[in-house]
Amino acid sequence: MKNLSIHPALLARLLLGLSALLFPWLAQASETAAEIPQLTGTGLGITALILFVFAYALVVGEEHLHMRKSKPVMVAAGIIWVLVAIAYESIGQLDRVEEMLDHNLLEYGKLLLFLLAAMTYINTLDERRMFAALRAWLVSRGFSLYWIFWITGLLSFFISPVADNLTTALLMAAVLVAVASDRPQYVAMGCINIVVAANAGGAWSPFGDITTLMVWQAGLVKFQEFFALFIPSVLNWLVPALIMSFFIEKGQPKPLSQAVKIRQGGFVILGLFIATIATAVMFHNFLHLPPVLGMMTGLGVLKLYGWYLKISDEDTSNNLDDGQVGRFNIFTHLQRAEWDTLMFFYGVILCVGGLGAFGYLALAAQAMYIDLGATWANVLVGVLSAIVDNIPVMFAVITMHPDMSHGQWLLVTMTAGVGGSLLSIGSAAGVALMGQARGLYTFFSHLKWTWAVALGYIVSIWAHLLINGSLM
Repeated sequence: MKNLSIHPALLARLLLGLSALLFPWLAQASETAAEIPQLTGTGLGITALILFVFAYALVVGEEHLHMRKSKPVMVAAGIIWVLVAIAYESIGQLDRVEEMLDHNLLEYGKLLLFLLAAMTYINTLDERRMFAALRAWLVSRGFSLYWIFWITGLLSFFISPVADNLTTALLMAAVLVAVASDRPQYVAMGCINIVVAANAGGAWSPFGDITTLMVWQAGLVKFQEFFALFIPSVLNWLVPALIMSFFIEKGQPKPLSQAVKIRQGGFVILGLFIATIATAVMFHNFLHLPPVLGMMTGLGVLKLYGWYLKISDEDTSNNLDDGQVGRFNIFTHLQRAEWDTLMFFYGVILCVGGLGAFGYLALAAQAMYIDLGATWANVLVGVLSAIVDNIPVMFAVITMHPDMSHGQWLLVTMTAGVGGSLLSIGSAAGVALMGQARGLYTFFSHLKWTWAVALGYIVSIWAHLLINGSLM
């Protein structure tokens, strides 16, 4: 590295925090860093890095700029790959560019279809009023504020492994706002508890977070091996929850009475979703087929059942997104997928793929995993994920593919998942709740309890090193 015009110890650390959102497999496990040309010190390489940082800065400022996050990174992706092509042509390796780009697109296609199936199931369950029914049951039971704090945290921890941490956090926060909107301090602490619980619950399941999903699909951790993180994840949530429980209000909330009728087929669709997850797991574990095949097969079954609902559903009052009224239509829920997020994944996958082609991720791997060592590097990954977001940081690691033990891969899976809880902006769940409980749950209300969340973070790492030490 010494012959480079710019030696990037600083740039490597910056790149680790800003790069690799959902781009797990540019570098194959068998490919070494030496096989990637080191073009980081060239004008084209520096331009590509600056362009990505600028595009990501626009993403961070999405709320203030009112510009969807997918737009800047999609444009940056195209420009960065043009720069890659020019750079590789100058060294006589232009034929490698198409191969790397095709690999990116293939892996993105797998991710896109997997998430599309999962999002459609979640949207359908929402339309069948399954989540509304759960929320209504909770707010009408007459629980005290103290018990609502614990119940919402516990449910967040155990629902997020299946429904993902973002959906779970939004559901549980709606309960808090419904019962205690006149108690801002209580709602703020309850939201912190939900964010920590949802992120911790998502860390021990491939379906709980995008980070764990991609680790699983990359074949780095098997489905059943995620359960080794269960106790450390429990402690990650339980430690700050116990501390905050001594300071929350313990009175009774205002009385509420809600009744929500689940629409026809709601429980059947829930069963199909669970069966679809099981199918994806079995396809991957026993037949060595990509999990996306199981998810898409399950989506096909849902579409068949949707046809049955369409011809048999007696409720014709379903309000569609275009304001029309009609019977059940599965394609309505397919359209409601988070397309901005899915396109954002495409943009950053290709952006980071281009940066990897310039050699920046090899430098990040050197700075993090060689100079610091795997354990400290993986601990730092969690801290960095709180500043930027857990997804970009985690997939920088997967893209670099450092030579680590199985226990270290479990450690970084956990730290990237739960480290985002240190700050409200460190995870999708925290950012979403700042919008849902606007004025009640804020960056600074979360920051007040960051020390307690950090204590849980430290305890969870200690527990992993103790319980899974044989894997390290």
